[in-house]
Amino acid sequence: MQRKEAVVVAIKASKGNGHKLPENASLLALTSAALVLPGLFSPLANAAETDEVDFQYSHYQEGKRSISSGIIDPVSGDNTVAGIKNTFNPIEVDSLHGHANVTLTDRIKFAFNYTQDTWGGATPIATAPAVFGGNAELVSADGLTVVGATPYLQGFNQVLLDSKLNPVQFATPFDPTSGLIRNNQLSHTLATASPETRKQGDFKLTYEWDEVALSGGGGISVEDDYESRFGNIGGRWDLNQKRTTLNLDLSYTNSDTHATLNHDTLPYIDIKAYDLRGQIDTLSSVADAQILHGNRQDWGTHFGVSQVLNKDALMSADVSYTRSTGYMANPYKAVSVVFIDPGQQTNAPPGGFEGRLKALLEQRPDERNQWNLGGRYVQYLHNLDAALHFDYRFSADDWGIQAHTFEADWVQPLGSGWTVTPRVRYYSQDAADFYTPWLVSQQAYKQKFDAKGHAVGLSYDPGKLPANFSSDQRLSGFGALSGGISVTKRFAKGLSLETGFEYYTHQGSFKIGGGGEGSYADFDYWVANAALKVDLAALSLGGGSIANAHAGHTHFDHGGQAPAGVMFSHMLHQAGDFMVGYRYMYGNQSGNMLHGTDPVSDQAIVANGCGLNPCFLRPGSMTMHMHMLDLMYAPTDWLTLMLMPQFVDMSMSMGALNGAPDPQTVLDFNLSQHIPHHIQSGHETGGIGDLGMYAMFKLFDKGIHHVHATAGLSAPTGDVDIQLARNHQVDGGFIDYGMQLGSGTWDFKPSLTYTGQLDQLSWGTQANGIVRMDSQNKSGYALGNLFQATAWGGYNLTHWLIASVRGIYTLQDSIQGQFNGRINQFGPMDYPSNYGGQYWDVGFGLSAVVPSGDLAGNRLSVEWLQPVEDKVNGYQLERDGALSATWSVMF
Repeated sequence: MQRKEAVVVAIKASKGNGHKLPENASLLALTSAALVLPGLFSPLANAAETDEVDFQYSHYQEGKRSISSGIIDPVSGDNTVAGIKNTFNPIEVDSLHGHANVTLTDRIKFAFNYTQDTWGGATPIATAPAVFGGNAELVSADGLTVVGATPYLQGFNQVLLDSKLNPVQFATPFDPTSGLIRNNQLSHTLATASPETRKQGDFKLTYEWDEVALSGGGGISVEDDYESRFGNIGGRWDLNQKRTTLNLDLSYTNSDTHATLNHDTLPYIDIKAYDLRGQIDTLSSVADAQILHGNRQDWGTHFGVSQVLNKDALMSADVSYTRSTGYMANPYKAVSVVFIDPGQQTNAPPGGFEGRLKALLEQRPDERNQWNLGGRYVQYLHNLDAALHFDYRFSADDWGIQAHTFEADWVQPLGSGWTVTPRVRYYSQDAADFYTPWLVSQQAYKQKFDAKGHAVGLSYDPGKLPANFSSDQRLSGFGALSGGISVTKRFAKGLSLETGFEYYTHQGSFKIGGGGEGSYADFDYWVANAALKVDLAALSLGGGSIANAHAGHTHFDHGGQAPAGVMFSHMLHQAGDFMVGYRYMYGNQSGNMLHGTDPVSDQAIVANGCGLNPCFLRPGSMTMHMHMLDLMYAPTDWLTLMLMPQFVDMSMSMGALNGAPDPQTVLDFNLSQHIPHHIQSGHETGGIGDLGMYAMFKLFDKGIHHVHATAGLSAPTGDVDIQLARNHQVDGGFIDYGMQLGSGTWDFKPSLTYTGQLDQLSWGTQANGIVRMDSQNKSGYALGNLFQATAWGGYNLTHWLIASVRGIYTLQDSIQGQFNGRINQFGPMDYPSNYGGQYWDVGFGLSAVVPSGDLAGNRLSVEWLQPVEDKVNGYQLERDGALSATWSVMF
């Protein structure tokens, strides 16, 4: 991945049943602990020993950076000890991870991973001496706080150097007679980004013999500006009665960068070197967007050996090699260069130089060879019923980076199903040979233009610069120390909840041997996570309801199985029953813009879609993905409780409206610059949504007929204050209403459901609603109330497969109120009156249950919802359809 400054970290908590193990089980516990102690997710699917399904959510949060360790007070001339502070929000990442491992036959196993990250915030893109003023448009009265917008990589003051090329400034600004003050303090230049999302899916298929296993897999990782495809093959060989295990893996990755360069930075960053190589494309159809493209290939091999030393100890070692070729630079990182023109030194200080500050896109080598060597030792401690886990890893490459990693974990069962795992980790690396915070080049920077006024050729002699250079702090010398703790609770056989927290600090002074980067680049972050894990094999062996399922029926089949898109459709039958499920929903809008039921032209939208203001943009498409967990428990046979956390991500593309006025004649210049950005990049959001809490009450249950009522509350845990990136001096403002992650209000969600079943036929009907219990959320508005009625019928095609047809009517009010902060109203999606309406749909579904075997009782359902008619409020994009898919299993 190219853009992210932060590596998304997910802490995976350890296993532990909380009971003292018998002698013959201690080695199994030891091995399990070694496999699942807290750490990073593997980029490839790993086949587990047992069938399992798990879901994990994590949140990464950086601290706000002090982007310089000090700055000269321009009035007093004192070198203050405080650093430059910034007003930009730091990086935040919301991550969702799902994993499944299933035994297809006695010898064939299938594993699948899905990971999704949504991030936004400010990240460094370059470094320069603080006295150059490259970070600030305006400095506050105390001389310390950056209150303007970045990225500006040229200072508005003179760039002055002394005879030894140290940065200097006049003691009194603009007064050459006041004397010079030297200040070598460095400062980051930050750039902000609107939210964006990366999605990755990968799989692995394994075939096992008695002592040998072969596996193969692959996957893809996709984001707006980067796509990576990878494949791998591997083998495992067990020796010495499985006390010794050898592993060999080969992998190949092919990655493409297609980054839209920030139009804000193009006046300041020279991209001509890449343009002359043919890596820059100009898309005149998308506001003259500059696209940098490149390809990278990685070949890797890994060999590992693990050895059981005795019944309480395990040791392993591994070595790996990776060769990378192609484009390996980050398209959003630049290096500040001071060009000293020998012929233009009239304003130079005595004995010193004046220069022109420019920024060049970083240039990294197009080849890299990396080696890694690691070892692990795990010791089970009988007296404490605990396991100690220690790792060391050394890595080196031909870029000059050498790194050491030390990590230790302590896995401690506490009884009653509780396990706690504290963890500490230390990392240190040397800087890359070509790492440099900034450069000085004694040559003129002279732009050349063609007859049409377009810049052509290089404005400098590349031979007077290093062949490769980067100021990316991840290539600098630094050390990092982190500590964390994870807690696991096993609620029932096969079901566990895991939570974790980790704090990390990155400092140049932590580097082994010293000589790390300056304190201007120090930062810290924390990560919190929660995970739910279902061990399907343990459920099967435990003789629970899965093992006792018969003929494709389980306790919650009363009234037949409802289509996948119907929520709150069934209760648990017996007191003490527990069910866990996963629900996925997808919706898409594209095509015509509607007013009521009729398509409308661009000219009509321009004139009427934005109230008294003209419209400039319209949505081209909008896609929504929602992931939900269904956690159900029956304390009695007439009451079922349900908890439903959810994770949401959405994307919207934008298009210009034909006939719209020139935005610069209606808006100010800086504000009008947002419109090309909307067209180039669209909008993305993602993260945790609102949390649903429900109680279902049995009202009637006689033979073929069943009636129950649901009373629910939705807690406002989803963000409703997501904003776009700042542009020049203009705040990006709120992203539009439909792209926020929740309602922001406490919502009452009642429903009444009737279901019936006779022989092969099943049917049902439901009425449900959403009532907003607050007049407005913290951002100043409230979504409209909703009413929905649905009816369906199903037929058992076989004893394990049901087909269904459903009709749905939905009525939703428009949004009340409006954002209480800045929102740039460029299109219909930015106005509350253009939300809500009446909708008619028909659904087609299938529902299947595993009838026998270890996975008996696992149910999968899918339903496609096809729009029949839309009657929208105001001006809205028509709907294409929606997909619902569910998985569930009961204990």
